[in-house]
Amino acid sequence: MTAPFRICFVCTGNICRSPMAEAVFRARLAEAGLDGLVEVDSAGTGGWHEGDGADPRTVAVLRAGGYEHAHTARQFHASWFDRLDLVIALDSGHLRELRRLAPTARDAAKVQLLRAYGTGTASGAGAGGASGPVPTPGSGPGPGLSDDLDVPDPYYGGFEGFEECLEMVETASDGLLAALSTTLPARTVVAARVPDHDHDHRRAAREPQQPQEKESA
Repeated sequence: MTAPFRICFVCTGNICRSPMAEAVFRARLAEAGLDGLVEVDSAGTGGWHEGDGADPRTVAVLRAGGYEHAHTARQFHASWFDRLDLVIALDSGHLRELRRLAPTARDAAKVQLLRAYGTGTASGAGAGGASGPVPTPGSGPGPGLSDDLDVPDPYYGGFEGFEECLEMVETASDGLLAALSTTLPARTVVAARVPDHDHDHRRAAREPQQPQEKESA
C-alpha cells in the first residue's frame, strides 16, 4: 500500500490562516477524489495558542463557505520534516522561519509559499531530492518569494480580513491541487480529477456574516 502524501499548512499561531487553508484544501482533495491519498494538517510556528480552537472569525467564514471544520492548535516541530512531503507557509516570514528550522537542505526544499500556487508560477518539478514528488513554485530552499504573495494575518483587523484571506486561500488551493495532481505517482491519480470549479457555488452562496468579537492576543 502506498504511503499517503503528507502536507502541513503553517501560519503563526495555528488559529486563523493555517486552519483555514487546511479546511479548504481538504475539501478540494475530496472533490478531486484524492482525499484517500493525501493527508492534510496544520500548525503554527509558535505555541501561544496550543490546545485552542480556531479563531471564531475563521470558524465563521469557513461555515459560511460550506467547509467542515474541527481544529485544535499546535506548534510545528523540526522533527516533523521527516514524515512530511510538503510544508506550506502562509506568508514569507513563515517561509523563512521554517526553512531555517529545517534540519537539511532536502527538508528546506519542502517548504513553499501557498499563494505562489495561485499565480501560475507552479512548475510541478520535484524539489531538492525530496522523498516523494513535491510540487514547487520555486527551485529550492532559496531566500523565498515576494511579500506580495503573503496571505495577510487578519487577527488584529476586522471580519472582512478573514473573508479576504479565505478568497486568497481558495484561489491558491486550486493551483496547489493542480500541481499536486500532476506530480503524484501516476497510479495514484488515475481516477483523480481536478474539480471543474464545482466549489464556486460556495462563494456564490455565502451570506454576509456579522463580525465576531475579537479575542485578545
